[in-house]
Amino acid sequence: LAAKAKLTKSSTAPSSPAQGDQWFDTTSSVVAMKVYNGTAWKLMSDLPFSATGGTITTVGGYKIHTFTSSGTFTTSIAGTVEYLIVAGGGGGAQYGGGGAGGFLTATGMTIGSGAQAVTVGAGGAKAAAGNVKGSNGVNSSFNSITTIGGGGGASATGDRTGADGGSGGGGGTDADTGIEGGAGTSGQGNAGGTGANNPPKYVGGGGGGAGAVGGNANGSTAAAGSGGNGLASSISGSSVTYAGGGGGCGYWYNGTGVAGAAGTGGGGAGTVYNTATAGGNGTANTGGGGGGAEFVNSGLGAGTGGSGIVIVRYAV
Repeated sequence: LAAKAKLTKSSTAPSSPAQGDQWFDTTSSVVAMKVYNGTAWKLMSDLPFSATGGTITTVGGYKIHTFTSSGTFTTSIAGTVEYLIVAGGGGGAQYGGGGAGGFLTATGMTIGSGAQAVTVGAGGAKAAAGNVKGSNGVNSSFNSITTIGGGGGASATGDRTGADGGSGGGGGTDADTGIEGGAGTSGQGNAGGTGANNPPKYVGGGGGGAGAVGGNANGSTAAAGSGGNGLASSISGSSVTYAGGGGGCGYWYNGTGVAGAAGTGGGGAGTVYNTATAGGNGTANTGGGGGGAEFVNSGLGAGTGGSGIVIVRYAV
């Protein structure tokens, strides 16, 4: 008998229910049969919410749809879901680190029945030459919510200011003004750090992250700015940090510059100028920004931004 489902008739929910137990709710405003699904009492008359699309896992009473590339989320009926949307990170440049992709997460999103497009933004390309910015990351979107791609890192000469984005790219150098980091998008990310010009020391700012601004460069010590840290989410069933900024590049003509560290959440590390080391790439599907690096050695350069991600989950 203990293995059989229990049936209760009451206006009060049974205590310590087991999956499959049934309850006839006699509350005057309800008067209906319910069944316990392991996490909550559900009306038997309700059609179950289900969906297809992405990589599907079930963890802790939730069905989780993970999109590492663009696709379609198709629902059986209208319902309510939780979401995480991260855009692609910005590419690094000769000095500035790339900004992280925009980060948005929330519960209680109402979604209609049928097919819903999911766009996962690509990471931004690294700067193509030593005197231009890195490219911005590509936006991600789902069900009318859009996150903005991270801003590209800055270089020298005419492209000294980090690009605006979900989080802003780190600032460049070779001047006393106009070397600020790019702005972040309110609610999605933070600004990039400022570069520094203190001849013979030239250092770039770190790209902004979802959780913190990018670090400012230090012209006295030739230390580049670190990438801003990202934010953690447990929507996948375990805690993962996303949207970290890329570190800047340091240069000291008579000594050794200090590279900017990567922001937690997939940012790429910066490098030291003239050491034949490429900047770190942003980690795929985190929206991390690329690290700043030199362009002196053939074939080397800054890091590319990491692609974004979209995760949707709902209770089952």
